[in-house]
Amino acid sequence: MPLPSPSLDSAEYDPVDHLNAIFGHPSTLSSVSATADTLRSYQDDLDEDIAAFVATQSASDADSVQSIQTAKAELAHLFRKIESVRERAMQTEHTITDMTADIKRLDNTKRNLTLSMTALKRLQMLTTAYEQLRSLSKSRQYRECAQLLQAVIQLVAHFKSYRSIDQIATLSRNVADLQRELLEQVCEDFEVTFAKGEVGSRKAMLAEACLVVDALGDHPRSRLINWYCNTQLREYRQVFRGNDEAGSLDNISRRYSWFNRMMKTYDIEHATIFPPSWKVNEVLANSFCEGTRDDFKGILQRSMRRGDGQTLDVDLLLSCLQETLNFEHNLELRFNNESRSSIDTMASKDDRPHGFSQAISEAFEPYMSLWVESQDKQLAGLIPKYRQQPLRNEEEEFSAQAVIASSTELFHFYRLTLGQCAKLSTGTRLLELSTTFAKYLDQYGQQVLYHSLSNERHGQQGPSIQDVIVVLNTADYCYLTCNQLEEKIKARIDDDLRAKVDLQNQADAFMGIASASVRMLVGRVQLACEPSWREMRNTPWSKLESVGDQSTYVGELLRHVKDTSSEILKCLHKQQYARAFCDNLVDLMASTYIANIVQSKPISEVGAEQMLLDSYVLKKAFTELPIINEEPGTVPPAAFVKRVNQSMSKIDPLLKTLQVRPSPPEALVQAYLIHIADRSDTNFRKILDLKGIRKADQATLQDLFNAFRSSPAHENLVQNSPLLTPLQIQSAHMGTGIGSLGNAASVMGTPSLGGAKFDPASFGSAIMNAARDGVDRFGSPAPGQQGPVADGGELKGNLNENLKNIGKFFRRDVGGFRGFGRSEEGK
Repeated sequence: MPLPSPSLDSAEYDPVDHLNAIFGHPSTLSSVSATADTLRSYQDDLDEDIAAFVATQSASDADSVQSIQTAKAELAHLFRKIESVRERAMQTEHTITDMTADIKRLDNTKRNLTLSMTALKRLQMLTTAYEQLRSLSKSRQYRECAQLLQAVIQLVAHFKSYRSIDQIATLSRNVADLQRELLEQVCEDFEVTFAKGEVGSRKAMLAEACLVVDALGDHPRSRLINWYCNTQLREYRQVFRGNDEAGSLDNISRRYSWFNRMMKTYDIEHATIFPPSWKVNEVLANSFCEGTRDDFKGILQRSMRRGDGQTLDVDLLLSCLQETLNFEHNLELRFNNESRSSIDTMASKDDRPHGFSQAISEAFEPYMSLWVESQDKQLAGLIPKYRQQPLRNEEEEFSAQAVIASSTELFHFYRLTLGQCAKLSTGTRLLELSTTFAKYLDQYGQQVLYHSLSNERHGQQGPSIQDVIVVLNTADYCYLTCNQLEEKIKARIDDDLRAKVDLQNQADAFMGIASASVRMLVGRVQLACEPSWREMRNTPWSKLESVGDQSTYVGELLRHVKDTSSEILKCLHKQQYARAFCDNLVDLMASTYIANIVQSKPISEVGAEQMLLDSYVLKKAFTELPIINEEPGTVPPAAFVKRVNQSMSKIDPLLKTLQVRPSPPEALVQAYLIHIADRSDTNFRKILDLKGIRKADQATLQDLFNAFRSSPAHENLVQNSPLLTPLQIQSAHMGTGIGSLGNAASVMGTPSLGGAKFDPASFGSAIMNAARDGVDRFGSPAPGQQGPVADGGELKGNLNENLKNIGKFFRRDVGGFRGFGRSEEGK
């Protein structure tokens, strides 16, 4: 039986598997013999193939061996040929070298001969030029001397390596001597000409002599320039150094006038003598400045030693300083390509050019503390004047962006002063000046802006809305400019003092004044609403029989809110302040509503339900405060709507509890535990007092409340409700019982409505007292810091600290201009 070849040729061939495949059934056993014969025949064929392959491979190996032997023989022959070629190349090289040796000797001889001829020619030129130069120098032909001198100096430089030759060394010494003689001759000509006053007639000769000096090099040029400067300044030094009267600070203007005349003389008579590249006029100015600076240092030191600093007249010192700054400024304009920044700019330190800046005024730097003190006195005189000035010009039309004129004047004064100080000192004196700035920023905020909000200035009626807006705008302007001023000072002051410059407390104080202004605007709305609140308190809430539409006081209340708010919002040009006003107004309205609920007791279940309906109407109307002046259809910001819902929703638990009847008593107790959710006996009695329940009937309800609050179902109750705990309810009967909300009713500095009848005339003072005493929302003052306005109109330290604390809160959480809302929406 034939075998399938693929199986036999396979690398994974398994004979057992193959046999099992062939004889897989008993019926196939009869073919065993045939299969064996086939295998033997196949094996014989394979043996024959292998023998043929072996014979063929044997013949192939013999050929390979023969080829290798032949290749070795050829390679040896090739090596012999290469060696022969190399020997012939070496022989050729030796032959060529022998042939060109004479040529190389000829080339070297030619090169040496050329160098010798060049050296002899240069030596001849040097000798000739030296003789000509010597002749020209005697006849003072300086223009030709200058040209020839440059050639001589260059030729001498070629013979530096030949100084060992006596003739060359002698010639070099002669040339050096001639250079010295020329310099001395030129200097003598200058001295004689200036001494005899013949500059005008010999100007051309002197100009040519400068060309000789220029060719001689840097040192001779410096010598001539220094001689000229000393000659020109000799009279100045004799007049102003040798004479105490002429050299005093009183005559500082004479010094600068003298220099200006000298420079005019230079421009007219001497400028054409010296090459422009020498910049003789600038060197002359530097020499004048150095001498004058040293003079001033000596004068100021002697003044300090004589009178321990008291003999220095600060006004005179400032006058001299200003004249010096102006003089330096003029020098900068004259000698620098880029003019120096003027002294009243706020340029950064890197932008300040150098050169003549502080060339003379440096002498005044140690005495700048006197200058800083004078600025302190000047500012001290400005603050009372600013305090008396009107907030705005009544004859001009009111602008929503108007600021108090004194604020811009103050910061303009700061800019000028900073520019002057930074020119002279960027160290301790500038830091002292920044401290002075901070001091009077505090005083301006307290004695001018804060005073402008008080009844002391405006009488019992308080400031008008427009006046409050102007103060708010000014506080905002001062806040921004104060931060800019701090950055400007930090940019100018030395690096090691930069961290000590801090005007953030002053900026926070201005933000606190802005906050007080917003609260005062909110209080204006509260004043307008007082008749409506009075109507609410006079409503007999215990006698209502049914719930109808909104109460009559609600419409009037909303009308007052919208009218006054519309007028105020038209004047608030910054959206963040408008948003702050709306937020604070809603908070105030919610707290005032609660305070009036307290004062309206007793309240029946129907009355509580009517009040709850009124609160929903108010809440819906309050959401439209930001869009009062917008086009119809404008949607209020979602963040503000959420704010209104949060503020007004705190009323709901109180009214929903008051809606429940006292019978059965379990219902009232359960309602209290659900809505008020605290375990306070005092707060529970407040609910009973508001409902008008008699004392005799309160005991049963109180016992039931104590039993319910102790049950495991109410173990999560808080100890005191934040809504009821601030409430102060007197137990007198309706008609005489007056309640109050305490601090809760004084949100944003509004006077408490409880405890006494609301007095509009005292509202301004109440706002001021709120900032003095601290408001819980903005941070309370430290114990013992409360106090009234000090004598002379100065506010005590706690007032300024509270303003700073309020300002920090007011600008919190909003980037760039922080703290006018709880989110970015609705700005």
